[in-house]
Amino acid sequence: MNPNIPDSSPIANATLIGRRVLEIEAAAVAALSDRLGADFERAVALILGRKGRVIVSGIGKSGHIARKLAATLASTGTPAYFVHAAEAAHGDLGMITSEDIVIALSNSGASDELMMIVPQVKRRGAKLIAMTGKPDSPLAREADVHLDAAVSEEACPLNLAPTASTTAALALSDALAVALLDARGFGAEDFARSHPGGSLGRRLLTHVGDVMRGADHVPVVAETAAFKEALLAMTRGGMGMTVVASADGKPSGIFTDGDLRRALERGVDIRSAALSELITRNPHAIEPEALAVEAAEMMERLRISQLLVLDDAGALAGALTTHDLMQAKVI
Repeated sequence: MNPNIPDSSPIANATLIGRRVLEIEAAAVAALSDRLGADFERAVALILGRKGRVIVSGIGKSGHIARKLAATLASTGTPAYFVHAAEAAHGDLGMITSEDIVIALSNSGASDELMMIVPQVKRRGAKLIAMTGKPDSPLAREADVHLDAAVSEEACPLNLAPTASTTAALALSDALAVALLDARGFGAEDFARSHPGGSLGRRLLTHVGDVMRGADHVPVVAETAAFKEALLAMTRGGMGMTVVASADGKPSGIFTDGDLRRALERGVDIRSAALSELITRNPHAIEPEALAVEAAEMMERLRISQLLVLDDAGALAGALTTHDLMQAKVI
């Protein structure tokens, strides 16, 4: 109990009430797991077996859950859209075809708006999946498949406001969407293609070749170059390093500002030292076709700030810095 809040305050028991709500809703979701079985599998099989789209509908709070289900399905490989139950009865039923599936959400299973459109759904030859909290409700009886989202009580102290029931419906909706995702073999790259504008899309669709600096923009010096030449190249390149090339032109090493710092710490006379004595041999590299996120993970794991990009023949294709990845919003 907060000593700054008097016992008579309306918020004195807020934490206790909040915990009770979470316990009730957690129990409601946990109870769903024991009820999943043949009907759930039938719903998944029914959706997978249809050539059309999934139309999700509901009214009130169930309508909000239905809208979320439609969005989750659409982003995970199952073409779907939301139709408001009230609007469906005023023209939107024209979207439904015989190849479609309608998922209707209603805790009571008796919403007038939904029951009004059920005959039209069946007349068009579409299949109906109902998700209700009442297995013996009119909507459940009319459905080709019924998914039981019943809860023993609402989290509302009055047992009136949709709370545990909407949480259960949301969890059951997610279970359905994820089961379909798995059955379709929908992978991370598929998900990224559905979200090209988000951070996930950038991470999974951006390749090293998209963000690297091409070979023409990467400083390169020969192994026989003087230290001063390497330092000037590194400064001009603005990458904190220069590639060191062998006689055949392929990278044999890299000279970074870190190499310079370590040489100075060792007391090396950089005016007389050969560049070949200061470079890092066999530098880490990645191919242009790799995902940029792989480059980011490699650089983080190895604690390096620059990474060479080599083609299949081992020739320099470009280079990356952590700054390049940050600019591309990969990290």
